[in-house]
Formats: sequence, C-alpha cells, structure tokens
Amino acid sequence: MKTFRFVISFSIALALGIALNTKIGSIPPLGKFLSPFHGFWQNAENDSIDIESESIEGITDSVNVYFDELLIPHVFASNEKDLLFTQGYVTAYHRLWQMEFQLYSAAGRLAEILGPKIGNTSLIDVDRQMRRIGLMHGARKSEELFKKEEPEIYELLESYSAGVNAYIESLSYADYPIEYKLLDYEPEEWTPLKCFLLIANMNNMLSRGERDLEHTNALKKWGREVFEVLYPERPDVVDPVIPVGTTFDFEPIKVEKPDVTFPLYFTDPTIENPDPDNGSNSFVVNGEKTANGRVILTNEPDLSLNLPSIWYIMQLKCPTLNVMGATLPGGPGVTIGFNDSIAWGNTNAKRDLVDWYYIQFKDETREEYLYNGNWVPTKKVIEEIKARGSFSYYDTIIYTHHGPVVYDRNFTNNRSEITNLAMRWTAHDASKEIKALYLGNKAENYDDFVEAFSYFSGPPQNYSFASVNGDIALWINGKFPVKWEEQGKFLMDGSDINQEWQAFMPQSHNLHVKNPPQNFVSSANQHAADTLYPYYQYDYNYEYYRGRRINDRLRVMDNITVKDMMSLQHDNFNYNASEALPMMLDSLDSASFTDLEWDYYNKLVGWDYFNNPDRQAPTIYEEWWGKLNSKLWDEIDSSEVAVYRPNWYNTVEILENKPDFFMIDNQSTSVKESSGDLYRQTFKETIASLEEYLEKEGNSLLWYQYKNTTIRHLLRISPFSEGKVKVGGNRSIVNAASSSHGPSWRMVVELGSGEVNAWGVYPGSQSGNPGNPTYGHMIDDWASGEYYKLLFETSLSSNHSKIKHSITLNSK
Repeated sequence: MKTFRFVISFSIALALGIALNTKIGSIPPLGKFLSPFHGFWQNAENDSIDIESESIEGITDSVNVYFDELLIPHVFASNEKDLLFTQGYVTAYHRLWQMEFQLYSAAGRLAEILGPKIGNTSLIDVDRQMRRIGLMHGARKSEELFKKEEPEIYELLESYSAGVNAYIESLSYADYPIEYKLLDYEPEEWTPLKCFLLIANMNNMLSRGERDLEHTNALKKWGREVFEVLYPERPDVVDPVIPVGTTFDFEPIKVEKPDVTFPLYFTDPTIENPDPDNGSNSFVVNGEKTANGRVILTNEPDLSLNLPSIWYIMQLKCPTLNVMGATLPGGPGVTIGFNDSIAWGNTNAKRDLVDWYYIQFKDETREEYLYNGNWVPTKKVIEEIKARGSFSYYDTIIYTHHGPVVYDRNFTNNRSEITNLAMRWTAHDASKEIKALYLGNKAENYDDFVEAFSYFSGPPQNYSFASVNGDIALWINGKFPVKWEEQGKFLMDGSDINQEWQAFMPQSHNLHVKNPPQNFVSSANQHAADTLYPYYQYDYNYEYYRGRRINDRLRVMDNITVKDMMSLQHDNFNYNASEALPMMLDSLDSASFTDLEWDYYNKLVGWDYFNNPDRQAPTIYEEWWGKLNSKLWDEIDSSEVAVYRPNWYNTVEILENKPDFFMIDNQSTSVKESSGDLYRQTFKETIASLEEYLEKEGNSLLWYQYKNTTIRHLLRISPFSEGKVKVGGNRSIVNAASSSHGPSWRMVVELGSGEVNAWGVYPGSQSGNPGNPTYGHMIDDWASGEYYKLLFETSLSSNHSKIKHSITLNSK
C-alpha cells in the first residue's frame, strides 16, 4: 500500500497542480520533486521512526525521549522549558505540515499557498471570511494579555516555539513532508501567536455556530406560530448534562428584557457555519457502580476524521508534572488526558455565543456609526490577501465596539434589504485557555481542577473529572454572557444599548456537579440544565439522542468494568430510528406490496435499531429517512432566503403530532398530502434508489459500505486517505462515526488505589507521513472497538520492552 501511494505520487502532483492552479505550468518544480536524492522519494520510509539524538541550542539540560510501539513519545526533562521545547520539536517531527496548514486556514492565508481558486471555489473569498470573523484579532488580544499578565507561561510558549523552529532549521528540502513538495512551499517560523491562533481555530469549530440570521428570515417569512413549530427551544424529552432537580444556591445576575422589536430584515446568503456535528461524548462512573470500586472516565471528541489526525498523543514528564494524553499539534501541554492523580475529558458545551447587530453608518465613508443616540467612530483595518502566482487582494474590514462588520457592501454579494452586520463573539475577547490547560495538567485533586479550568473561556466545554481518591465531577466552563430571553436569537439593533450584552456570568455560577447521587456524570452536547437554572440557556443545535442513550444505559448498568465503558463508547443504537421507524412502517399499505417491497419491509421489521457495520437495515432506514426529510422540507431547501431544516428530533415530533402541518403537503399539487403519503412515496423511492445503487459493481447494502466512512487527508488526496472503513454508528448515535466525521480520539481511564490505568485509540497514526509504514495503522482497531493500553510510567529507559526507539536532546 505504501509503495503504491508513492509510485503514483507524480500523477497526484500533476492532478493536484492543475486543480489548484498555483503556478504557470501548474506543477511543482519537476527537477526537485522527482530527484531521488531530494524529492518525494525521500518521504518513503523503510523504518517507522528515524529521528536521532542531537545537540541543540535552546535547551539547558539533556532531555530523553522514548518512543513506544505506537510511536507515542514519552518526554522526560529536568524542567518545564526544556520539556515544552522538546514537545514542540518532536511534534514537528511527526506533524509539521499539519501544524502549519491548519493555521494557514485559520489566518485566512490559503490562497497564499494554494492560489486564488480551486475549481469553482474562490479561496480569496474563503480567506476573506476567515479574516472578517476575526480569529487573528482574538488571538493577538490573548497574546498581549499573556505578555502582560502571564509572562512565565508566555516564556513556556516561546520555548515550545523554539523547539518547533529548531526542528524546522534542521531540515533540508529532502526532509520536507511531502505536502510541502506537492504544493511547492516551505515551512515558516513558528511563533507563540500561532499557539493562540490554534485556540481561536478551536473556537471557530466549536463556538461559532449560530442561526440568528436564518431565524430572522424564518420569523419574517412564516411568522411566530410556524417558527415555534419548526424551532422549539426545549422539548419535553430533554435529559440535561446537570442532573434534573439540581439546586443552585447563588443569587443570579438579572437583566431585564427591553421592549424590543427585532429588525425583521431578510439576509441572504449567510456565511457558512461550522460542521453542526462537531461534538463529543464523555461519561464517568464512580466506585459505587464499578466492579472493582475504582472510578472510570471516558472521552471521545467527535470531529472531522482527517489524516494527519487531529490529535497527537504524548507523555510529558518533569519534576513539576507527569501528564499524558491527546495534544493538539501546535499547542503546548495535554488537552485531554490524565496525570498521576486525576483524569479529565471534555465535550462541547452548547451555548449561543455569537450575536449579530445591524449597523447604521452615518454616510458612505463608514467612518461613524449610530450607537446610543451618538455617532461613534469606526476603525478600519486593511487586510492584504496574497494569492499565489497571481495578485494581492485588499479587503477593508470595519470594526465597531460590537466587533467586525462581517456583512457589508463588499462581502457576501448580499441581495438582502440591509448589508451592514457586525459580529459579537466571545472568541474576540482576550482569554487564558492556555493557562487553564497548563494548570490542569498539573492538578492533583478536585480543587486544583476547579481552579485550573476556571480560566477556560472558550470554546465552552463540559469538563468531566475523576480522581484517584474516588471523586467524580463535571464543570461547564466558559465565558457566558447574561442574556434576557431570546437575546441574540434574532438579528439585533446595533444602535440600541439595551440590546447588547450587559454582563457575564460569574465563573462560580457556571453549572457543575460533584459526586451526584446517581453515581455518574455524562455529557453529549445536550441541554445543560433543567428550567430551575436561573440563567437563560439557548443554542440552535442541541443534541437529542446521544445523551439520552448514554444516560439510559448508565442508569441501569452496575458492576461496570473498563470493557463495559469501551462497549458503551461503541454503542450503535439508533435512537432516532427507534422513534421514527415504527410510525413510518405502520403507514405502509402492505396489501399492495411487490415481492421486492416485502423484502425491504421485512429487513426493517426485523431490525433491532443497531447501526452495526454488517447490517443491511441501517442502510435502508438511513436512505429512507434522508428522502423523507428532503421531501418534507423542500420548502426550506428551496427558500429564496436562508433558512434551515428542523433537527431530527423535532422532525419526528412534527410528523407524529402535527400531521396537518402545511409543509407536509406538496403545495405544487391539487391533492393535499399527509405524512402517510410522504412515507409511502419515499419508501418506494428508497427502494428504487438502493436498487440502482446495487447495480454498480462492488456495492452491497451492508451499512459500512453504504455509509463509506472515510478518513480523509487534509488535501483530499485519495491515496493518502482511507475509505470504506468497517465501522458502524452514524451521526446522533453514541458511536458517532458518519461518512467523514466521528470519534477522533477514544480514551478510557481507570483510577483508584493510587494507580492510573489508561487506554486509547484514534483513526490514524502518530506519523503524518503517508510514506511511513505506520501511516493510518490504528484505523482498523479504532473501527472494530479495540484499544491500546497506554504506557504511563514515572521513569523509563531504552531497555523497556515497549520502547521502540529513544533519543537524547543535549544542550549545545
């Protein structure tokens, strides 16, 4: 497989070069690229690891690095600066191109390396959007805050950056990762600012999602009654993160809702939202529920399934800490993991943190805008977007006190009634997530954990916790504005002081629970709390299935083992199907079935609702459910202004309880259709579609083949990707592996009696080099539910049976 990948790399380079339109000639410099001494052949590795001991400027003492059988580096240093220097150095060895490329995207610099256009996609516009939403704006604020208030931690960031740069400086062209050669550019200097930009990029993925403008469009288009049917805030089925009935012994900050009429302007198009499936599962059980009396913590972040993988696993050890787990390439410390005393995981805490404000400029110069009855000066920032082999595009971004004006006369080709919309987002504020992780890595108990993550502003996370002394807990950490009901749910008036945020919740008011009577805590991106919580909670994209399934299982499970927790992480029960399919099947007229229809019907009737990879029924159901949604929501999909489909749970509610809802009827025909008509019509269409699918060579109805979960290389190069992975599940299932999205890291940690044992797996490999023999080697084990026992020791040597390779970095 590895030989195949490299034999065809030349044709890949040609195709990629043409597609990217990066240069005259559209291909890398062939002399360098094809050279057997310097070109892509040098990326084909016979050994899985070839890093060697070095004497390096920038460290003060010797550092030992031990690579185990999974190529996980265990870094042992005598001080924190040398530890983080070496973390940067070793991470760059395995993941340099990924580290850089993801931040080119976050910084709005893709056109700089890929050219102005890919196919029909303007990378200039992609870069403009990233500049306008202000990721770098927030990153710079945070860097300045650390320079001023956290100089010691900032020095550690400088050490990490120096380690990355030391590795870069050691490279010749022959050593570059193959992606640099394919795209014909060089790595640039790493700086602490990029570490802050990495946090901003996580905010972009996990806290930028909102539908304020789509809500405004829907309210104006259909009115309040229809709006509430399509997008209700809190269905009765909510099983929240914080157990129902939890009491809150604080006096909340109160904000009065003003007498406000939302400006109902149509806005179309709207900028692209992050993937709505970004989320996670985490659940923890205490010793009362486990077979051996120890606590067990699990975590799995559900994100894009990429190669190189999102996560890089490391152990970091020096006299002040001993921590292991998943790191983000480009960021210091461990993001999700454990140490000698505690373990922690996190899931995305859903909350609406982006609000949009209509801005009224005084005149065409846009130098002043109306606020609180006064004309207030704007700030103009001119962004230069360089397009490789082409030109520079200059974009003027207007800043108000709310934030950047993202929508204006120059961006989005807006056809709406208004154009000037400013973005208020917590990610634009200076914050201290890096301090939170730094302290969290060193935490020894619950109080340390609480103190550490009190500095975590965003993206807001449900932080789960377990300790060797038996405590379990969950804290929802983030920076949350205090909002009146429906504030920020629709477009607001930027000139009205009463419509902007008045205060932020004190951190002590953030939701949390410790050692609850139910003996477990869990989170899966659902509602945070019941209605007893005195603050307004809202997000357009709460999850309604995974959390319910996890809690259903944990309530009845006892004598739990590590294996049981692993099995629950891989649970394939389709809650959506269990609630929707019975009424879909009941509507069918079996008396008129053909033999083929009976065959499909019987497969569904006999299904136990588990989306296991080798079943056929999940394929039939998911195809039917997709066609039903398309038929039901055709008015939404074809709307002349931006709106969006209701979530799956509410779709079932509408079909079951509002059979006369006007969107169920196909208004282009004279006959009034019912939900039953939709079921019967789409059942026949499903069979026709799947029969056509089966006519293609190699296709079957097996769920994993139809779903085609693919771990894609970041450049979407097929030979560097892995498709048709044999994994079950799907979105909204605990095992949330869809076609391109799912569990990006699975971790299980058992703590007790002064001992910590941990297991982990992810769909990829430590090495990001497609020519490495280990590239993608964990994918099959990840898919089948296998885990690796993680090596976690207080001391190691090169003679350890599980150590494959070791190096020493010495001070030069």
